[in-house]
Parts: sequence; C-alpha cells; structure tokens
Amino acid sequence: MINEPVINIKGVGDKLYQSLVGMDIRTINDLLFYFPNRYDNYEIKPLNQLVHNEKVTIEGEIIGEPSLTFYGRKKSRLVLNVQVEHMVVKGVMFNRAFAKKQLQAGEIVTLTGKWDQHRLQITISNYKKGRAKAEDPIQPIYPLKGDVTTRQLKKLISTALTQYSHEVVEILPDEYLESYKLPPRSEALKQMHYPANFQALKHAKRRFIYEEFLLFQLKMQLLRKRHKEATEGNSQAYDYRKVDHFISRLPFKLTDAQNKSLKEILKDLESPYRMNRLLQGDVGSGKTAVAAISLYASLTAGKQSALMVPTEILAEQHYQSFKELFEGYANVVLLTGSIKGKKRKEILAKIKSQEANIIVGTHALIQDEVLFSNLGTVIIDEQHRFGVNQRKTLRDKGIHPDVLFMTATPIPRTLAITTFGDMDVSQIDEMPLGRKEIETYWVKEQMLDRVLDFIAKEVEQGHQAYVICPLIEESDKLDIQNAVDLYHQLQANYEPNIKVGLMHGRLHSNEKEEVMRQYAQNQIQVLVSTTVVEVGVNVPNATVMVIYDAERFGLSQLHQLRGRVGRGESQSYCILLADPKGDVGKERMRIMTETINGFELSEQDLQLRGPGDFFGKKQSGLPEFKVGDMVHDYRALETARNDAQDIINAGWLQNNPNYSRLYKLLKQEVILNGETLD
Repeated sequence: MINEPVINIKGVGDKLYQSLVGMDIRTINDLLFYFPNRYDNYEIKPLNQLVHNEKVTIEGEIIGEPSLTFYGRKKSRLVLNVQVEHMVVKGVMFNRAFAKKQLQAGEIVTLTGKWDQHRLQITISNYKKGRAKAEDPIQPIYPLKGDVTTRQLKKLISTALTQYSHEVVEILPDEYLESYKLPPRSEALKQMHYPANFQALKHAKRRFIYEEFLLFQLKMQLLRKRHKEATEGNSQAYDYRKVDHFISRLPFKLTDAQNKSLKEILKDLESPYRMNRLLQGDVGSGKTAVAAISLYASLTAGKQSALMVPTEILAEQHYQSFKELFEGYANVVLLTGSIKGKKRKEILAKIKSQEANIIVGTHALIQDEVLFSNLGTVIIDEQHRFGVNQRKTLRDKGIHPDVLFMTATPIPRTLAITTFGDMDVSQIDEMPLGRKEIETYWVKEQMLDRVLDFIAKEVEQGHQAYVICPLIEESDKLDIQNAVDLYHQLQANYEPNIKVGLMHGRLHSNEKEEVMRQYAQNQIQVLVSTTVVEVGVNVPNATVMVIYDAERFGLSQLHQLRGRVGRGESQSYCILLADPKGDVGKERMRIMTETINGFELSEQDLQLRGPGDFFGKKQSGLPEFKVGDMVHDYRALETARNDAQDIINAGWLQNNPNYSRLYKLLKQEVILNGETLD
C-alpha cells in the first residue's frame, strides 16, 4: 500500500529510516512525491545554442598541456584549451591541482560548468575523460539531509515507482485535465523523477504547480466559508443617516479608494456573518479615517468598538485624534499598560458598563480584567505586529465581533490572495488630494557633509529629521554605519544648537516612549534610529528622512521608512545614502527614486527578493510549495483560486463524484495538520 511506512521498502533499515524521517519522508507516498529541487543538464548542444551564464556540457579534444598556477594558501587554478567543433574553448578549474596529471593533450573530455559566451570560456564544475555516455541528459538533484546519499535516494525512488506507481490515483476532474492540457498524475510523477526531455518535464511541473495551488486555495476557501458559517452572526443595523452626517462633517473629502473600502466594510457589518477583513493601504492613504467611520457605524448600532495598536505612543496619538473627531458623538477612552491604580479601575468600569463606547489601547485590551459590555467591532492596526493568539483573545472577548485588520505594508496582490486567502482584502491604493509627494534622492556617502547642511537648514525653518541606520553597535562582520557611533558623530556636529536623540530596539519600552515623546514635541530635532520607527508615531513636523546604507534594506522597508515624513503641509525629502556594489542594490535605489506608489514598489520588491525575504523568514506565515513559486507562477495561482471559489460555491467537493478523490486528499492533508474540514 502506498501509505505504508517507507521502512517497508527493501533496503531501508532503522538508521536510514530515521534519516528519511528527518527529510519528512515517512511513507512510500512521501517518497514518491519527494521532488528534485533542480535538474542538471548534461545534454551536449552546439556552441551557438549555448546560453550565456547557464550551466552547460561540452565535449572536445585537449590542445596542448594544461597550465596550473597557485595563489593564496593552497588555492590553485587549472586552465586547459579544448577544441570544440572548429573553435578553441578555454576551460578553467579551481582548487583541483590533481586534475593536471589526469588531463593530457590529445585526450577527449566532457566538461560541465558555467558558460561565458563573451570569453568562450567554461568554469568547470564536473569533468569526465572520454565522450559523454548515452545516459539521461537531464539529471535530477534532490535536497538531502543527514546520512542519506543521492545514490540511495534515487535507488529507493526507482524501487517505489516500479512497485507502487500504479496506486497513484488521479485527483483532478477530467474537465481540468482537458481544459489546461495537463498530463495524468502518475505519468507526471514519473517525468518529475525521470524526465524524457525538457518539454515533458515542463508539462509535469505545470501539472503539479496547479495541483499544489488548487489544494491550498481549496483549504483557504473552505476555511473562509467555515469562519462565516460557524458564527451565529453579528448583524449590525447601523444608522445610514447618522453615518452620512458624520462623514459630511469630516475636514476632508474621502477618496474613491476610501469610499470603496468603506462600502465593503459597512456591508460586512450588516451581514449576518462575522467580518474577517484586511484593510491595506499606503502610509498616509487614510486608513485611520475609514477605521474611525467604521467604529462610529458600530456605535450607531448600539455596540462598543475597540482599536488595538502595537505601541503606547501610537495608542495615545489615536486617542487624542479620536477624542477630537468623536466629540459630541462618542465617549472615547484609552487603556494602556502604563495606566494604573484608580484611573485604570475607572476606565475598566466604564468599559464594562458601556459608558465607554470606543476603546483605544495596546495589548492591555486583551487582559482578563477587561470586560466589554457589547463589543461589536474590533480593529487591529499593524496586525502583523501582534501574535495570532493575541488577535484571537481580543476577538473572543465579544459575542462574535466583526474584525478588521489594518496594515500600512502594501502587500502585492499575488501574496495577499495567498497569505490572506481566508480573509477578504480591501485596498486603499490612492493618496488624498493635495498631499505633497516626497522627493527622493540617492546620493553617495562622500556627499554626507552636504546632506548634514541640508538637515540643518530644514531645522532652522522649524522642521525635524530622522536619520536611520541598520545596526545598533559596531560589528566586525558588516561594515555598516551604526546608530550609536552616528549619534555621537551628529551630536558633535549639531549640538548645542540642534538637539540629537537616539532610538533603537535595545532600549526599554519606557525609554523608547520617552524618546518618541520628546521628538513628537520637537524637544529633539534630529532622531538617530534603527528601523524601530518604521511603524510608529505621527510627527507632521518631520520633513527629512536620511537612510544610511540604504542598499541593505528591501524596497518595502525603505518605503515604510520614507512614509514617516510627508505627513504635514511642508515639502518633505527622503535621502538614500548608498554605494551598492551589485546590480540589485543599484536597481533598488533607482526604483525608490522613481516610484512613490507602495503597491507598485511591493510588486517590484517581490520580484527582486522573493516571497520569503519579502516578509522575513520568521513571521512570513507563507505556505511552502514543493513545485510552485508564487511570484513566477502567479497566473497559475490566480487560476487555481478562481477554480477553488467555483468548486466551493457550487458544493462540488462533497456532492459531485468527480471531485471525491480531490476531497479525500484534501481531508488527509488537513488532518495531518491537526485541523478538520467538516
């Protein structure tokens, strides 16, 4: 049976079995679907068909004696000239001095390595004496762990394919196979391990990319459906006229994107199902205004609502602006960790009695002592800064409250539909009218004096500046300007006339709050900081953002930092101090100076860095696909999502016999993850 333990295959003993388990290969099925992560091409092609910078294999006769030179400690370089067709190709091999005795003039050799079209040169990774054997020109390369060797793994996979491939069942309905011209599952499986040619491999990969994405999207859609149907509902009958009147009193006109997002949120509030929506928009795009209107709508339905933010200073800021905004409309209270004693008891009593109907706070809102009277809506700002359990605790404090998550990190559509597949996503993708565009410049470090003079001129006009650098203290590993050194340097340059402050992640939270408070009140004019200010306090007076070693940051992070300025009426500037060595770093600087739209930037960042680095490996929460790549295969991802929606909406999984095998596999996968579908 295909689901038997892999130890049942001949040749697998206890020691090898333990190593296979370390590679997540527990069953014969796991072994069959343990795919190569790349393929080496040993196909010999004519020189005019070789692609620059790709791995190639060539065959030819050695001309003259190979030349061997030594450099550094025990390092060597072996160069041989090989006649291929009617051309002489130079072969270069590093640190294999012993090969000089093996490779003689007049011998035929087969060389594999990286091809340099311009120099007619191959950097050799493998060589064989004699002509290439008639073995498979496409060799699969598997990721290995522990004591498992490539030879062992290939032998086991070959045995498993021979004995069990007839048990591999087709899970996709015929209509999808025909519509997308996909090969059958068992045939595609064989081609993944033993490709007949690159065309067959391409189709096999295409099949499994679609299959992976479809299974994932089906899980997401089922989860989303279950979220909606599992709740008794929190239908909020808000007062249209009061909400319209509130909007008409705002000191600004909502943009089309704000109106669209607001309409989607208000529809969710009215719905009998619990809202589970992500509102994403650029820094300064007006998410808070949409949030405020949503909170007020909930209030007109007789409910309480809460806004949870990651830092005390941000909570304080929202509280002050909400108190002003809701004057005469709502009783707004603030609850943070530093509010203690009698005042805390009073606030808790107001929340419990519903005398307070809009509550702004930090994670203090999820403490056991906080008892809401009638919580209708919860808004969680910068949702990625809170853990899943923290978010769940706040949600569970109400009778199925509607939940809106907000983020100022624009996430590309490709990632949004994958990472947040179980949520609805609203986007505010335009900026309010009249907002001045931040001017962005890329300068080399030798222009630092001019940059410092520019900061001084801005401070003379009553403005403030941020100076950001990547590290806190000096590091031997990286030659990067660090915050502590830079702070002392700028102090010497500016004080006593201009006050310089220092902010970094190792400060105690009280110290951070104090530094940011002084900066917000213009007691500090130049703030030297690490990226802890990326999401934080709103200082409309700050007009200059200087980022040291800017090439060390991703585009999205640079954009977040740039968004700390440009919040007032004055013209603001972002100066990128960078001297990137590689093309990617230079491209990043070019894009930053030309693009101000966060969503466009995030798409380009995704192309440059890939999804893992985009979110940061620790908290990405991204699914790991064996074959699919969310960036390069985004069309297949969108197709799979649309198909999954159709399948779930039509109820085919449970009711249509053509989908029974797909449903069975889906249930198996979900059970393995400790979840249920039904």
